[in-house]
Amino acid sequence: MMGWISFMLHRVQVTSDKFAYDVVTGRGAWRELRRFPLTSYSSIFVLSEKPLWERWGSTFLGESGLEKASPRARPILVPPGERSKALRMVEFVAGQLLKQGADRRSLMIVFGGGVVGDLGGFVASTYMRGIDYVQAPTTVVGQVDSAVGGKTAVNVGAMKNLVGTFYPPRLVIAEPLVLSTLSERAFRSGLYEVVKHAILVGDPFFRQLERGIGSLHPRQTRRLEPILASAVAVKADVVNRDERETTLRLVLNLGHTLGHAFEEATGYRRFLHGEAVGWGLLAATRLAERLGLLASGDGERIARLVRRVGPLPPIRDVPRAKVLRLLPQDKKAIGGNIRWVLPERVGKVKIVADVPMKEVAAALKSVTSDQ
Repeated sequence: MMGWISFMLHRVQVTSDKFAYDVVTGRGAWRELRRFPLTSYSSIFVLSEKPLWERWGSTFLGESGLEKASPRARPILVPPGERSKALRMVEFVAGQLLKQGADRRSLMIVFGGGVVGDLGGFVASTYMRGIDYVQAPTTVVGQVDSAVGGKTAVNVGAMKNLVGTFYPPRLVIAEPLVLSTLSERAFRSGLYEVVKHAILVGDPFFRQLERGIGSLHPRQTRRLEPILASAVAVKADVVNRDERETTLRLVLNLGHTLGHAFEEATGYRRFLHGEAVGWGLLAATRLAERLGLLASGDGERIARLVRRVGPLPPIRDVPRAKVLRLLPQDKKAIGGNIRWVLPERVGKVKIVADVPMKEVAAALKSVTSDQ
């Protein structure tokens, strides 16, 4: 038990077409489960990764009240890494639920980063045609982005997030203390998603990151809290206005079209997700400059902030032709026509179709040559 006396929690509400749910961030967020109607469920399961659960499981159970809850929470553990975000793992988790007696009144608590969050949400949305779940994200990416909004998915072959659903959680509890054991690389990876949100909303959030992003550290959770809360507020605002990604929510894909292609072209072995998004932000910025959408001053400002997060894995040797071939397969493309999210200035982006592939190739070549 951590023995906290006072907590500074930030709470935003997301309205789904099914119900409204809270996203709670800050020290003590796990304790929100003590107010959650756990006794209304027939059984409770916690989906997590083994190393993460060994490090944080007992603390989470104690702080959340699950340690003494009735019914008792039972863990289901999957291997860490992107390879767990697959249909075979959906079958494994569903099989474990069935074996342990999960029914339609069971609750799943998803305790992990983006991979476990997407996998668990997808299983919850499909097991016996849908059971309730709670997101307890344990990475920066999870806390500011993937756990909020109800998008679930698994990969199929080389295609990221090809099979998925829109299925909102009942609650999101983002405890920053768990970030203290992230590696520096994993922590930085999540900050690229924070930068993406700052590009979307502009100043003063963007300026706040310009002043302080270099001093952020996974063990300085107090300094992180207001930044995480601001990033979550951006995501929640967009989701509240466009839950099912009809138009507006597409802006959250800034940096992701090329980012996903970078991941797929390297077999998900070179980049952490946020790192691929970091490269995607740089490439989207360069493409916007080439198309005359973005003034060079704002382009330089965006690129400078992205690079201030920290070093990115090398990209020069990633086959550009392979990346370009993957782009029309993006799940947001319609008839092979890619809908690009490109910055017009800090605080404003535009969804653009019919971008000539030669311009994309030139922007990609320019960014990879800068390294």
